[in-house]
Formats: sequence, C-alpha cells, structure tokens
Amino acid sequence: MAIPLTQPEGQSAAAVSATRRRAFRKLLAAGLVGSSIEWYDFFLYGTAAALVFPKVFFPHATALTGTLLAFSTFWAGFVARPIGGVLAGHLGDRYGRKPVVVACLAVMGAATFLIGCLPSAAAAGALAPTLLVILRFVQGLAAGGQWGGIVLLLTESAGPKRRGFAGTFGQTSVPVAVVLSNLVFVAAGALMPDAAFLSWGWRIPFLLSVVMFAIVLYIQAKVEDTPEFRALQREASTPVVRAPLAEVVRRKGGTILLGCGLLSATNSLFYVSISGLLSYGTGSLGLKRNALLAVVLLSSVAMLATIPWSGHLSDKVGRRPLILIGGLGVAVWAFPYFGLVGTASLPLIFVAVTVGFVFQCLTYGPIASFLGELFAPGVRYSGASLAYQLSAIVVSGGTPFLMTALIAQTGSTWPVAVYITAMGLITFASAWFLPETNPAEVRADPHAVPGAHLH
Repeated sequence: MAIPLTQPEGQSAAAVSATRRRAFRKLLAAGLVGSSIEWYDFFLYGTAAALVFPKVFFPHATALTGTLLAFSTFWAGFVARPIGGVLAGHLGDRYGRKPVVVACLAVMGAATFLIGCLPSAAAAGALAPTLLVILRFVQGLAAGGQWGGIVLLLTESAGPKRRGFAGTFGQTSVPVAVVLSNLVFVAAGALMPDAAFLSWGWRIPFLLSVVMFAIVLYIQAKVEDTPEFRALQREASTPVVRAPLAEVVRRKGGTILLGCGLLSATNSLFYVSISGLLSYGTGSLGLKRNALLAVVLLSSVAMLATIPWSGHLSDKVGRRPLILIGGLGVAVWAFPYFGLVGTASLPLIFVAVTVGFVFQCLTYGPIASFLGELFAPGVRYSGASLAYQLSAIVVSGGTPFLMTALIAQTGSTWPVAVYITAMGLITFASAWFLPETNPAEVRADPHAVPGAHLH
C-alpha cells in the first residue's frame, strides 16, 4: 500500500488530515534515510581518497602524486553528476519523481558495494584504478540523479508554507552521511592495525552500503509520486513536457547558471572540510587520521541543527536573505578558517570547521526549495538538477585537488583562502540577482504557493 498523499473518498476531513500527516512524516523519514545512505556512499569515497586510495591503488607514486591521482578519481564522480542530473531530470519530468529516485538509489548502492570488492593495484595492476574510476563515475551518475528527485518528492508533497523545512530533510542527509562515513572509518581504523586496515579493513564501510536495497524496496512499495507531478499527468491544460531539458535551457538558461552559482560557497568549503582538510592535516600538519576524522564528525553535528532551522526560517522570512548571509559569511570566514587550521590544534580546527559549516548551512538549507521554486513543475526536475550538478563539476569535485595542488605549489594555504572567499562572493552575487520565490505577499497568503508567481 503506497503512502496516500491525496484525499480518499468517504473519509471525514479530520481523518483525511491525520492520514496525510502520518503519510508525510513517513515520506520525510524515507527521504532522509534514503538520501543519507546515498550521500554516505558518495562521501565515503572522499574520505578513502584522502586516507587510503593513494596507498592501495597508486602504491608506486610519490605521496603527493598518489594523493593527486586519488583526488582525480574523486573528481570523476563530480564530472558524472551533471550527466546523471540531465538524464534523471528528463526522465523525472516525463515519467515521475519516484521511479527515478528508486533507480538512482539502487545504482548507488551497487556501485559502492562493488568498490569494496575491488582488487588492489598490487593484485591487478592498472586494472584496479581503472575499475575504481568507472565505479566512481557510476556513483556520480546516481548522485547526480537522486538529489533532484528526493527534494522534489519532499517539497512538492509538502504544504506550500512548509516547503523550505520539508526540503531540508533531503539536505540534512548530507551531514548525517558525513557523520556516518567518518564514524564507520574511525571505528574500522580503531579496531585493527594500520596494515590490516589498508589491506582489507577499508572495504568494510563500502560493503555496508548493501543496506541501501532495503530503502529502495520501501520507497518503491510505500511512497507515491508527488501530487504536483500527478496533476501534470491528469490535466490536459498543463501536459508533461516532451523535452524538459531543452525547454528549461531555452527559457531559463540564466536562472540555471545563477542557481549553479548559489552553491559555490557551500560546496567549496564543505569539500575542503571533509576531504581536503584530511589530506592536508595528516600529510602536512602531522595530525593523526582518527583524531582529524573525529573533529570533522563532531563539527558535522552543527549542520544537523542548522540546516533544518534555516529551511524553517526561509518559510518565515524568505529564501534569499539566508543565502545572502551564508555566502557573505563564508567569504569573510575563509582566512580565519585557514589561520585556525594552520595552528595544528584540534580544538581550533574544530572551531574553524564548525563555524564554516554553520555559514554554509545557511545557504544549503533553503536551496532545496529555492531551486525548485525557480522552475515550473513541468521542467522542475531538469532545471533544479542541472543547476545543482553543474556546481558539482565546476566547484565540488575540483576543490580537494585544487587545494592540494595550491598548497604544494606555494607552501601556503592563503591561495586556498582566496579561492574560498571568491566562492562565497559568487554565492552572494547569484542570490542577489535571483528573484525571491517566497516574498512577503506570498507568505501572507494562506493559499499561495511559493514560486508560482514567477512562472
């Protein structure tokens, strides 16, 4: 029996309301858990690329070259994400949000499990890193497709005054995934000697992704597609768009580029903190692997609170103010961030990462609803996914590689701080030039749907 999000005949209004509330709570939980495991699989690779893969898949390279090669394979997932977003957007706008989400979650689980089964370079030579890149690319395709589907399942099924908060259940999955991936790595590393961890222990976190298939089965059996998409299918006056990608690029190309810019601050600082910092801290600052992982893990707890709060606040005051504050905050914090990291003091690094996470969450929380509301329902999956995933290839994937290369070239973190400052200012400027999707007049109207006035 699928979760009912429409009104069944023959029920009282109170019964229908209670049924809808229960159904939506289950949908929020399914979205949070499914997306968390999806991002766990994706982020796990970043941790391994910083700490394990240089030794396992590039054992004959120097330490610096091995790290750069590992981060290059890390980047392959981000190269694939826009492709996954385009394919999933087209299918999701034509055939529904739910089937695409189910397919993406299943593909991600399979790819991550297979990474845990790969032979090392010592056993298979060049075939090992080749297979690693292929599976990372598949991970990227799945990650690129699932984000738009999850957040649209959540926001399009929510009441118009709770879309900002509902969308954060997809966004909050990111810090949940960071906590899970780091916690599993810390536990695996603590329970065995380093030699055993590098030999086979690193595989355990990847093999655990098999639990994804239980989530896939639940969503397939229990969750309906969104009311807005089903309305598109029913109403001849608003037919499903035959070529949604071409339509949204033609009509909203500038909006897509500005939407991509919105994510610059959060994506750059986030991947510095969860991947680039691990490599720099263990390689250049001489910090212990598990101690640094623990710092990132504890810092991520701040995101668990800030993301839902920022989404909820965006329902009350609008989306743009929070994104503007967050982008400017990242720009201002960039130099203090690296100044604190450079002390090699774990408490000060914790302060640097935590404050940075709070600023980036002010932008990341409202973005799920904001990006979707910028586009009409018939092209929403395509438009929101393309904007989100373009930032992945331009900013996210290259940031750890760029950080490592800049520090190696200059011997200093200040060029990386300049880069983060620029990313924060790009987010600020992008939000400045985009329209508010939830302005005061829409918030005051109990029946108005955020974003509808723009289409």
